[in-house]
Amino acid sequence: MAIDTNPQAEQMGDESMLRTLAHQAAAIWPQEQALFDRYGLAGAVDILDLGCGSGEITRRLAQRYGQARLVGVDILESNLVPARHANAAFGERVRFAQGDAFALDFADRSFDLVVCRHLSQAVPDFPRVLAEIDRVLEPGGWVHLLSEDYAMLQMPEAVGDPDGFWQRMVLPFMASVGCDGRIGRHTPPLVRALGYTDLRADYVVVDTERVPRATFAGILRAWGDGFAGALAQHGGLALADVQARFEAMARAIEDPAQYAVWHVPIVSARKPLPSP
Repeated sequence: MAIDTNPQAEQMGDESMLRTLAHQAAAIWPQEQALFDRYGLAGAVDILDLGCGSGEITRRLAQRYGQARLVGVDILESNLVPARHANAAFGERVRFAQGDAFALDFADRSFDLVVCRHLSQAVPDFPRVLAEIDRVLEPGGWVHLLSEDYAMLQMPEAVGDPDGFWQRMVLPFMASVGCDGRIGRHTPPLVRALGYTDLRADYVVVDTERVPRATFAGILRAWGDGFAGALAQHGGLALADVQARFEAMARAIEDPAQYAVWHVPIVSARKPLPSP
């Protein structure tokens, strides 16, 4: 039976997702960018930004790899309109294409680096996406996976049972649409099963000490704007109640007397070279 490869299409296509991606990039990229040093890539390499969304990170990758050729792929054409606009200055070196991560329209061994951020929790059967990444990645090339894990969000107790919100509302909703809300912790074994080498799991710490509180709070508010309706419907709750929970978490993050943290797993590994 065919699966719906984009079960969160409504949420991913909502205008709030552009705000989510912008806040997440501002919160995560300053710590994340140093991880690319270990890949040792330079010159006219080919990079795929899979699930590129609005092109926030495509632009940063193009700046970091000044001679690279980049392709950003997203399943929603509506996301690619701002992506093309934001990256127009790079000319033909950066292009965007609508595509399905389960069936990429690229030849085998097309890329030296595949970056896949904030996608794994949004799709069912992520191993199938990994198989496509493996197919289009050059032997010796690198994969860089930012896999969200909603059980790694720790909010202040001042908002009232914050752990229960993620454990009993968000994670069951994700499971109901076939997605894995704990994919962050499950990603390293999936990559290791492909036989990749140099595997490492790093963590970006998005917290109220490292990230501006307004940026961190902005992620929660954008999530609330995009997902509160679906969460309320799945949980049989009033929409206003779910919206109030997101707002309470955002306000707690903004409160200098409170501490909140989200550990964001980033898994990287190298595709092995063929045996001689």
